[in-house]
Amino acid sequence: MAQIVGGIASSHTPTIAYAFDNIERQDPVWGPIFDGFAPVMQWIKDKAPDVLLFIYNDHITSFFFDHYSHFALGVGREYPVADEGGGRRDLPPLKGDPEFARHLATGLTADEFDLSFFQGKALDHGVFSPLSLLLPHDPDWTAKVVPFQVGVLQFPIPSAKRCFEIGKALRRAILSYPKDLKVAVVATGGLAHQVHGERAGFNNTEWDKEFLELLEKDPEKLTEITIAEYAKRGGLEGTEVIMWLVMRGALSKKVTKVHEAYFLPSMTPIANVIFEEVPDGEPAETTEKYLRRIHREFDGLEQIEGTYPFTLERSVKAYRLNEFLHSLIDSKTRLRFRADPEILFEEALLSGEERDMIRRRDWRAMIRYGVIFFLLEKLAAVVGMSNMHVYAAMRGESLEEFQKTRNVHLLYSVSAEKPAKQDAESLWDQDLS
Repeated sequence: MAQIVGGIASSHTPTIAYAFDNIERQDPVWGPIFDGFAPVMQWIKDKAPDVLLFIYNDHITSFFFDHYSHFALGVGREYPVADEGGGRRDLPPLKGDPEFARHLATGLTADEFDLSFFQGKALDHGVFSPLSLLLPHDPDWTAKVVPFQVGVLQFPIPSAKRCFEIGKALRRAILSYPKDLKVAVVATGGLAHQVHGERAGFNNTEWDKEFLELLEKDPEKLTEITIAEYAKRGGLEGTEVIMWLVMRGALSKKVTKVHEAYFLPSMTPIANVIFEEVPDGEPAETTEKYLRRIHREFDGLEQIEGTYPFTLERSVKAYRLNEFLHSLIDSKTRLRFRADPEILFEEALLSGEERDMIRRRDWRAMIRYGVIFFLLEKLAAVVGMSNMHVYAAMRGESLEEFQKTRNVHLLYSVSAEKPAKQDAESLWDQDLS
């Protein structure tokens, strides 16, 4: 079974990344940054976690306000460094753990937390700034990362209590994971700071110390504080410190603090803390009962004949192909596809199997592979075929045979373009390879 080796809280100010990339460790002005992180890196080396569950917020780099979620779980295989406006840092991409992430997603959903899921996104300084000084990475990072993005920049944001409760749900999910896995829970952000408006430059070391004391000994008290009060005492951007309550909720009720560092060089405190578990009593819900409960809604779904649920597993497997088909919503991409799809196949790095399925218009093979139907109907519209042709192919029937099972014989698609004036059946039969 999986185990939690402890929890880490860390600031994620770009100052940390700047120091790592540009400053000598012996520099007396910047030295306290490196001094504060050295014990954390050593602790990680000693504990050797397999996965870091990394709670952070994006800084409007990979997440924008066209779709901004409270809680977004990364389920992908890899996460590169984001370009935040001045180029990418010279760091290797992070490896994800899709299987572990799927388990967390199932558990949180069963506990009625509304999530969004992401993959194919780069991560910004909310992750990579502190990670530079937390985890060895030459030539590759020594642990996998499952990123958990919390939307704390567009109000209304989650409450402190909500963050603490989702941490508890994460604990249940982690400890029930059936594989041997050592997990460290890391939360970033904070402490007291504000970077906008006439209050820019606000700090409150007294509040920071009080917060750290309560985080260790009485986190429940921190859940009673409103977001407005967090902003008043710790600055508006300092409200992101509620993410530390996600980490704390994922740990045992009592913890042992084995390290704390605090340094306020300029705009934002650079702080980190390590908590280790103090064994609790028996959980209220056994692992067997928990697993049965979280899978109850979906047990048997994949046994329904001729049915292929679009699970996170299938989404990760077919992400590249789904992304390619999604690109066909762009009119310029459609023109290029019709002119010469092979060039687009090459640009999208599609595998030979993926290219072959598209060339043959093998709708059933694509659905079995992991393509969601609503991208198949987009491809059908691009190549001038109706939805009815796709439905017939799913059943291994001709259009005529399928239409006999319908009350009304009609053809339609999602395309706004007028279909070519040609017989539908001849279109279906023509060689499209």
